[in-house]
Amino acid sequence: MLGRGKHRNPKKGACFMELASYLAGERWSDHPRCTHPLLAMLARAVNDLTVDPERPKLAPLIPSVIGLTSDDPHWDVRIALRAAVTALPIAPADRQQTLAVAIIGAEKMLDALDDRPAGTLSAESADALASCPRTARWAQRFCEGARLRPNRFVRDAAPSIISAAVQGIAEACVPDPDERLRALLSATIDDCRAWAAAEPAPALDPEAWAPVVRAAGAAR
Repeated sequence: MLGRGKHRNPKKGACFMELASYLAGERWSDHPRCTHPLLAMLARAVNDLTVDPERPKLAPLIPSVIGLTSDDPHWDVRIALRAAVTALPIAPADRQQTLAVAIIGAEKMLDALDDRPAGTLSAESADALASCPRTARWAQRFCEGARLRPNRFVRDAAPSIISAAVQGIAEACVPDPDERLRALLSATIDDCRAWAAAEPAPALDPEAWAPVVRAAGAAR
């Protein structure tokens, strides 16, 4: 059922977030209010860059994004950071500089948001940067003295990081890029549910799903 891109209605097809909007009872949209904007962007990117035979495996994750949203900039920083940390060790060389800068920049933002000592790195970030030490050293120099306000990070940097990370995983010379994209989305959803202190993700309800299945079937 899941397809790439945006669809006017279920008869034209559906992407991950369009089906989330339907299950949430919202107007049909790939930008529903029920999901954090950056998490929704990640879901759309993973949906679009997963190959057709593997895309149906994303469907069980759809109900779990409903209701996950927040205005806290920590969400944007940590969603972007997880994506960059996941992508950097396997991304093609031409994307590694962007991803290394993304990791250091996100950690600097957490320094500011959490009043941490400057230069603090999580173990995951340190391991990712250690996978390409020359690029990491360049990125450290590039980021020296850089200052970015939370609203600018949320508006500009975080979406760019998600795009670069998902593209980097999709283009990686690994045997399982689709599985890695799906794992990134699943792990990010788990993070958001933990931050929101949400109950375990609901299972896919066949009764709620049935009208979309019928509409999509009628279009074929």
